[in-house]
Amino acid sequence: MPVITVANPKGGAGKSTTTLVLATTLAQQGASVVILDCDPNRPIEGWRRGASKNPVIVDGGVNESSITAKLDEYRKKYQFVFVDLEGTASRLMSRALARAQLVVIPIQASPTDAELAARAIHLIQEEEQAFEKTIPYRILFTRTSPAIATKLEKQITSQLAAGDVPTFRNHLYERSAYKALFFHQLDLLELDPSEVNGLPAARDNALRLAEELVDLVASVRAAA
Repeated sequence: MPVITVANPKGGAGKSTTTLVLATTLAQQGASVVILDCDPNRPIEGWRRGASKNPVIVDGGVNESSITAKLDEYRKKYQFVFVDLEGTASRLMSRALARAQLVVIPIQASPTDAELAARAIHLIQEEEQAFEKTIPYRILFTRTSPAIATKLEKQITSQLAAGDVPTFRNHLYERSAYKALFFHQLDLLELDPSEVNGLPAARDNALRLAEELVDLVASVRAAA
């Protein structure tokens, strides 16, 4: 089953939020899902210690020596395997990219994020050359406004399109509910609408993004 690696050499791009939103949303829909939390701060492992009844499995005991074996093992047992990578290029990142069926590269609509996304793509291309295989990837905009795109966002989107860089159609919008996931240690369906603003819109955004991810994975597998 697919390994979905969430990578960006820049910290704070939304990797852990993206991973948790997608993984818990898929698990809510009945999929079997495991997350390998490779962030040194282990934010998703911390979330898992909370009261959420979401069935997603979280493995925080991953290092560069064990990740390949764990990915091969989990792929046989779970429908989706997510890897939330650390914010620096490393041997662990290299091994996760080599096993990925899809790499999600979250970026905010800023020149710095776009520049480091290009670095992430370069790392993917190096792994493609080393292993003589294609590693599909998609840029995912995070923390954007659901109301209107900024001029800078439009400019960055145009630059990516001009460079034939593939992007998600949906964004992971700026929603307080996504921060509330970590604060309350619950999933989106478990959060209380009376305590979290904009929760229905966040749930809808997460579901649409998860559906697009499933379609992408299916198309990648069909092309393989």
